[in-house]
Amino acid sequence: MRFVPAYITLEFDEYNEKFKEEYDKLGSESEDPIGQYIKLAKARGETRDTDPVLLELLIALHRKVDELTALVKNEKKELLPLKYKTETEGLGFEYFKIKEPMLEKGKKYYGRFDLPVFPERKVPVIFEGYDNDIGKILFMHEKDEKDYNAYITARERAIIREMKKNG
Repeated sequence: MRFVPAYITLEFDEYNEKFKEEYDKLGSESEDPIGQYIKLAKARGETRDTDPVLLELLIALHRKVDELTALVKNEKKELLPLKYKTETEGLGFEYFKIKEPMLEKGKKYYGRFDLPVFPERKVPVIFEGYDNDIGKILFMHEKDEKDYNAYITARERAIIREMKKNG
């Protein structure tokens, strides 16, 4: 098991069926109307001549406008309260390590990472206690998993660059 030093917030609770609905809902968030439209446009080849970075920025801007509109209309997206909050000290591709020993080996949990990617978002995860401070990821939505793995890789590269610079 190899962990890359990474300090991100994790809220979690013991798993039960009410969390499954939130897990599904947060995963489909990337399937908002603009996300669906872009996905269909890509499938039809309509975005072939479009700069992918510019397109991603435009989508993020559209989502921010949607968030501001919801704020003005006093529409608040409520997430289920989770009992525990901690910080990770290491991330791996299938496992993560938290600072305090808060997990029970073999117990199933539902959690949300505050993943610092663009756009920043809550990433839902279903995991199991592998040890009292190590979680084994059981389920993560495909897009979230790609971003999670990309974040780990970027952290690893940054650490290697720092080591070369200091070494």
